[in-house]
Amino acid sequence: MLAQLDDPEVVTVSLDGSVEAPQPSNSHRLRRLLIFLLIGFLALLGYAFVAGLDTPETYFPLHGELGATPKAQGTQFRVWAPHAEKVSVIGTFNHWSMEANPLNAEGDGYWVTQVPTAYPGDEYKYAIVNEKTQETLFRIDPYAREVTHSIGSGIIYDPSEFDWGKPLDFTPPPLNDLVLYELHVGTFVDEPGGLPGNFDTAIEKLPHIKALGANAIELLPVVEFAGDYSWGYNPSHPFAVESIYGGPDAFKRFVKAAHEQGLAVILDVVYNHFGPSDLSLWQFDGWSPDPSTGGLYFYNNWRARTLWAHTRPNFALPQARQYIEDNVRMWLEEFRLDGLRWDSTVNLRTVDNGKGAKLPDGLSLMREMNQLTHSYEPYKITIAEDHSDTSQITQDPQIHGIGFDSQWDPKFVHPIRDAITVKEDSKRNLRKVSWVLNHRYSNDPFERVIYTESHDEVANGTARVPYDINYQEPGSWDSRKRSSLGGVFVLTAPGMPMLFQGQEMLSDGWFEDTIPLDWSKLEEFPGIFQLYQDLIALRHNQDGNSQGLRGASIRVHHLDDPHKILAYHRWDQGGAGDDVVVVMNLSQQAYGDYSLGFPQAGTWKVRFNSDDRSYSPDYGGIEQTEIEAIDGREDGMPYHAYVNLAPYTALILSQDPQ
Repeated sequence: MLAQLDDPEVVTVSLDGSVEAPQPSNSHRLRRLLIFLLIGFLALLGYAFVAGLDTPETYFPLHGELGATPKAQGTQFRVWAPHAEKVSVIGTFNHWSMEANPLNAEGDGYWVTQVPTAYPGDEYKYAIVNEKTQETLFRIDPYAREVTHSIGSGIIYDPSEFDWGKPLDFTPPPLNDLVLYELHVGTFVDEPGGLPGNFDTAIEKLPHIKALGANAIELLPVVEFAGDYSWGYNPSHPFAVESIYGGPDAFKRFVKAAHEQGLAVILDVVYNHFGPSDLSLWQFDGWSPDPSTGGLYFYNNWRARTLWAHTRPNFALPQARQYIEDNVRMWLEEFRLDGLRWDSTVNLRTVDNGKGAKLPDGLSLMREMNQLTHSYEPYKITIAEDHSDTSQITQDPQIHGIGFDSQWDPKFVHPIRDAITVKEDSKRNLRKVSWVLNHRYSNDPFERVIYTESHDEVANGTARVPYDINYQEPGSWDSRKRSSLGGVFVLTAPGMPMLFQGQEMLSDGWFEDTIPLDWSKLEEFPGIFQLYQDLIALRHNQDGNSQGLRGASIRVHHLDDPHKILAYHRWDQGGAGDDVVVVMNLSQQAYGDYSLGFPQAGTWKVRFNSDDRSYSPDYGGIEQTEIEAIDGREDGMPYHAYVNLAPYTALILSQDPQ
């Protein structure tokens, strides 16, 4: 029998009750087809939305050896410009002719040619004719290794021509022995009113850093930026070393000279955004879905949004990922750098400075680049500036981490600065200080970089510590005393300590890229320099009696909030020659025969006293070279001893090795 249903499909029911499959009508087939097409279209839009792509044309296979590559006969030029109708290379070698040296299309949007008459030192650009607009664009090579200036021309550069000399037997120290010195090339050594400082002037003061005791330089970015003055966090040409600093050969001279002094070199790199100004990458071949977005190398939707305009590279795009990988390889291989410090990594893994959506492609890129960096040598260092207080940054990629060796610790700097800069003793929060001394990521204290001054913390509305303490007299007794306590915290706490240039000679005011470091401060405050020298020598266990400061262990065993006295025990393996006790008086009161707990009985020698008159003739110089720890539990320890404490003073004590 037949049964007609409301649906236009007809089912046939036999006498035995079996049912034959319905046969769809033409209208039903059409409806299904339309639904299928709609789902496919929405899926395609969704993929483009998630990947941050606006056209599938942006995906092409990768080709190698991009940029201007000197060969036995002339120079090879290769560039990626998939929306170009034609490309030519123009330069001093062909009198800037657009007809003399056209590039050949080799597929996948790549163009290549070899020019026999082009040699290192010649200037060049690409002339790109956009296929749709027929507009001719004159662009600096994205891979230009040297430029005349940020809006000038590229310069053909042969990296093999630099003479590194005899191989050096240099290896950076382990993480627990690193002391970082943050340096800005343009202001480090310069005369007021002239051009910014450069690598060669900075080389003159490398012995100063060596004498201080720091063993690793962390450089603010040195890639070509707009104009002559900058912190460096606005990279216009990521492969070109800033011309006002001297270019690539000058940077190599700096790295070579630093290694000869026993100093590692770690470079700040900026991959969370490019530009925003003087940026040849921007709409490089004329294509962009919107006039406000960057085209080829960038996200072209809301993922492009950064604190620095719509300039985030498209981390999902193979060519953009290759661009960053090639850049990392260049620094590690050609410039022989000992590590990289990645700027604002939170903006590689999220939108809107951590407040917006996640960027899984940025996270995977960082993970891959960390693995790449460590594949060169285990000692190659990667540091993140993330400010998110998450252990994922430094966790092993095998357990879903990103794989950085260490990260700047935002939890350390502000409680310590607050404790030493606030005017009234009663407002010093020792409990917060105790907490940050113990803070760590993944149970490893050396996965954090600790500091009281950095380029961010001495600018952007915040001044140097001595100025914050007493802006009217930043060289006053209280400024010297309390800022020195900050140095003691940094150099005795578990973590990777970092000083900002000039901190060791009581520089004050704000960091500005147009104001050179005032080296006369070194003559005005030689005792402050000596104080930091002594602290760093103890950190390195230079005399063999303070191994504990390089250890991972800490216990804040004494916290006297009413009197503002704090003491903590530091150790590596423990015992004589290893245990260290740090005592901090954060009040303006002096205390005699102050009782504290100690981990071992016997003689404890005062290795450091920040009140010593050798640091300043107006210090009290309370004399106490050693103490005797005797039986009697105190502060949860089996022994105790009595110490004399001058105002705003730190003592560091240890026992002789047995």
